[in-house]
Amino acid sequence: MTLATDVIPLGERAQRCILDHVIAIGDEAETTYLEVKSSLDLSSKVGVAKVAKFLLGAANRRPREAATHFHGYAVLVIGAQKGSTPGIPRGVEAHELEDRLRPYLGPQFPAFEFGRIGVGDGDDREVLFVIAQPPQDGQPIFPCHKGFQGEDRRDNLEDGAVYVRGTSNTRPARAGEVLALVERARGGGRAPIDLHVEILGSIGRVDRVDEVLERLYDFEEEEFSKRHQPDKSTFASTSMLLASSVLGGRPPQAAEERAECLDAWRSEKPAHVAQGREHFLGVGLPGVGISVVSRDRFVAKPHLIVTFHGCEVFDYREADEADYNKVVEPVLRRHDLLQPAFDPSELRITPRGYPVVWTNRGDDAEVVLTPDSFRPNVAWTSGQDDYVILARDSQAGSVSVTWVLTEDGSDAVTRGEFKVTAAELIDAVDLFETAFLKGE
Repeated sequence: MTLATDVIPLGERAQRCILDHVIAIGDEAETTYLEVKSSLDLSSKVGVAKVAKFLLGAANRRPREAATHFHGYAVLVIGAQKGSTPGIPRGVEAHELEDRLRPYLGPQFPAFEFGRIGVGDGDDREVLFVIAQPPQDGQPIFPCHKGFQGEDRRDNLEDGAVYVRGTSNTRPARAGEVLALVERARGGGRAPIDLHVEILGSIGRVDRVDEVLERLYDFEEEEFSKRHQPDKSTFASTSMLLASSVLGGRPPQAAEERAECLDAWRSEKPAHVAQGREHFLGVGLPGVGISVVSRDRFVAKPHLIVTFHGCEVFDYREADEADYNKVVEPVLRRHDLLQPAFDPSELRITPRGYPVVWTNRGDDAEVVLTPDSFRPNVAWTSGQDDYVILARDSQAGSVSVTWVLTEDGSDAVTRGEFKVTAAELIDAVDLFETAFLKGE
């Protein structure tokens, strides 16, 4: 269900649309401009602290970013969840709640509004809407004025801390975000960077990869043992085909040599499996790219780091590069003595100054973009033939993506975060058959 965000969320009609959206998708509705609480006791300290935290984060947004939804307003919905509206007890007086919030917000905090929709058969419960005003250039930073320590540390507030809205929560501001708010307080100065980052292609989800690779390697070992039994009458003819094996150009004639070959192969198996996994996924999964748009602002020599949390990144391979022997390393690899022992296709040489670099960093996949510039309102797009991305948790329906941007000649750091829906889950057997057995 898509929510229309080109309206001002002050009337009952707009608020009912928001409520319907929350009922349809629940917590997934949460964004930088919308937060959902299924239940909240507004007479308790923790309940009041949660509302204060939302309002502080909403007040510390950047005007241009905020204006793209709800005309800059932000909405906290209390008493709704996916599939139902449990509501909260009717009768929360706006002035009483404001009095409880004021110690956290401070005397200069901008005004906020309330909306109410009755729910249930009786008249004793309602859904409450807390609506924050659009942020404006020239406004100061709004710090928290009172600390609160709850049982859940996520509810804590620190006196003097600056809170901002993330993708679906309110959190302490990072250095770059504080600097952007300083610029807002100065009346804008040089326009802060307003970046829109979008993922092109899909993040793969593949089940049973390790299991399938293990079965393929077991099969290779079984086949080697069958082919090289000492009583095989065809062994002599096979030896000609293995003349360039690792055993000095001749096949393993004795049981001891066969055992040595197998032991050596087994000892290197973890490395071979890791390389085979990269080739398998690089061939089987579609490539991923990144599109970047800088709204109304030229960005000189940007350095953009995009992190796909809980993901892996691999070199993208064309379909015609699929090679079974690069997925499963043979116990005995045959080499043509007239050809080099390595495959030139394995070399990934990028041009000097190529603006896309990717790597695995811990449990995350990281892509670094360094183009010459981002021009105002013009999409800069990387190709989709560089890398593929795989979600480490095959059951995860979405992936969290964060980005950090710095600009040549500026100390400011701009950050962003969003979620990307992952591709449909595919079984590794099906992926292998599609990529490597399609012509058989």
